[in-house]
Amino acid sequence: MATRVILVVDDEPSQRNVLAGFLRKKHMEVLTASSAEEAMQLAASRTLDLVLTDLRMPGRDGLTLLDGLHGINPGVPVIVMTAFGTVASAVDAMKRGAADYLTKPIDLDELEVLIARTLEHRALVSENEALRELVSSRYRLSGLETNNARMAEAVNTVARAAASRATILIRGESGTGKEVLARAIHYASPRANKALVPVNVAALPDTLIESELFGHERGAFTGADRERRGRFELADGGTLFLDEIGDLPRSAQVKLLRVLQEQAFERLGGARTLSVDVRVIAATNRDLPALIASGEFREDLYYRLNVVSVELPPLRERREDIPLLVDLFVRRFAEEAGREVEGVSREAMDLLMKHDYPGNVRELENLLHRAVVLARDPMLSTADFPLHLGRLRPEGRPEPHSFVERVAEFERALIMEALQRANGVQTRAARELGMSERHLRYRLKKLGEG
Repeated sequence: MATRVILVVDDEPSQRNVLAGFLRKKHMEVLTASSAEEAMQLAASRTLDLVLTDLRMPGRDGLTLLDGLHGINPGVPVIVMTAFGTVASAVDAMKRGAADYLTKPIDLDELEVLIARTLEHRALVSENEALRELVSSRYRLSGLETNNARMAEAVNTVARAAASRATILIRGESGTGKEVLARAIHYASPRANKALVPVNVAALPDTLIESELFGHERGAFTGADRERRGRFELADGGTLFLDEIGDLPRSAQVKLLRVLQEQAFERLGGARTLSVDVRVIAATNRDLPALIASGEFREDLYYRLNVVSVELPPLRERREDIPLLVDLFVRRFAEEAGREVEGVSREAMDLLMKHDYPGNVRELENLLHRAVVLARDPMLSTADFPLHLGRLRPEGRPEPHSFVERVAEFERALIMEALQRANGVQTRAARELGMSERHLRYRLKKLGEG
């Protein structure tokens, strides 16, 4: 741990020397000043972890010094020392930003404890500030900065709704940033200090979804050898993000509807009603009204989820954002990898601007991550990106080149033809192709069509 730097300010040499000697024995670096003017000069030239100052000094007093120090370094904690008869002045100092006060004569053991507590509190404050900055840069900016009117409208809509507890439904193709937006909503809400619990509904087997969401009691089913808390309990006080909500089985939809209405549920196999305070954000790349029409999704649940609704446009429809996102991702990945990558060449940017991005923002992010990690020069060139980006077919999809790409193109053609014959109904197309509807959706997502 770095040595703490403490400035001791007192016009009495004996008091100043006693305090400085004691703190040096505690392995701290100590600077001393006999006046507020001298203290201000030291504060302007050195980074300080804490200031210990007398209140009553000739010339500029401790209160004046306190104001001056906060002008130079607003975060430095200041402990004031005062005679017993002037405690009111110390209280006034705390109102003006002092961390704490001590009465003279100074009890050195009390001083040690107070300094340790003050430094610990300052460290926690700094850590929280760093976390807030991380949250801001990672979740509020990544993929959300935009020059596109539709994207801006979506971001502005959820920004206005973030402070409420209203459910939000985010619609958009895979990779458009639905989870990024959900995280931004959570961290912009009063629930930011509580848990954000994400659940990918499509990734859970139908038999386990209720247990995952609502938990189960011991003995609720074979293999349930202990009590388990569900995602709703884990998100109590915070936010639950239900991704791919269109894949939620009807058996679980009823229970979810009740939680949204009453904020209460029972664990699987239990009789005790549990109450929670959870804000739900849902996302889907499926057509929920079409699922309602086919009987796969409850209409009443849809209206509960659809209180605030936004749709994120695919990246091919917001190409004006590509330079913005390229700059954002290059800077982030260069910092993470410790690489001196400054940006992309004009030719490389032209290549990136022309690509169709079936995987949307996630695809662009992955392309740049790979390019930065493998970069040989400060400026990324066309050689740093896959060859197929440069060969666009008239309809905007890259011409298949490798064996894997040709197989994927053949698979895509089979599926698209089946969907066309089925008038877009995935259940019928899946039956014709001899696969389950869930597997069809999985293949579509893998192919960038989901």
